[in-house]
Amino acid sequence: MSPDTAFARVDLDRASRCGRAETIFCPGKLASEVVAIAAALRAAGQPVLATRADHAQFSAVAEVFSDAVWHDRARCITIGRCAASTAPWSAGVVCAGTSDLSVADEAAVCLEAFGQRVERVTDVGVAGLHRLLAEIDLLRACGVLIVVAGMEGTLPSVVAGLVDRPVIAVPTSNGYGANLGGLSALLAMLTSCASRVTVVNIDNGFGAACSADAILRLAAEARA
Repeated sequence: MSPDTAFARVDLDRASRCGRAETIFCPGKLASEVVAIAAALRAAGQPVLATRADHAQFSAVAEVFSDAVWHDRARCITIGRCAASTAPWSAGVVCAGTSDLSVADEAAVCLEAFGQRVERVTDVGVAGLHRLLAEIDLLRACGVLIVVAGMEGTLPSVVAGLVDRPVIAVPTSNGYGANLGGLSALLAMLTSCASRVTVVNIDNGFGAACSADAILRLAAEARA
């Protein structure tokens, strides 16, 4: 079923095909359009996750849905969430610096909306490696790790050299001139010498969360 409007064809079958409901990508959408898509999802009994939202869009959603939640740093709106995952592990979201937290929070909020358990480890960039080493037991206890870093983008390689879990690397656009808006970090992650590093696009916390969610869902199925 797809409740078509003049501006959107809401994919209500996506949860059955892909394991999770359609997500609303908010940039370029009018606040009223975000509300209409959210209403279609809720009418079908599905949770709402809207990414890259702004305050005006949230205000419009909150007028209609009293249970809407605004996640400020992540710039996400959630209404409800998926059923709690039965995966035997949580996902670790590891952030190099405080400046990268918006992307890390997007990943964490999305994973929680998908029903996954999340462990957050923040401000453990390679400029102070002792901070990462102090959290190594926690990282090794996770089933999958999302590692977010800007600047030169080396943190995912370091993490992958210390754990035996899948590492999903997320380059951010934070950095000085030669960072080139995240391109330097992206290329560093793509050319990592560490095994098990998979890379998503610059600032794409949502994409990293989707990949981590799929890994944990497979783990839950195998456990069952």
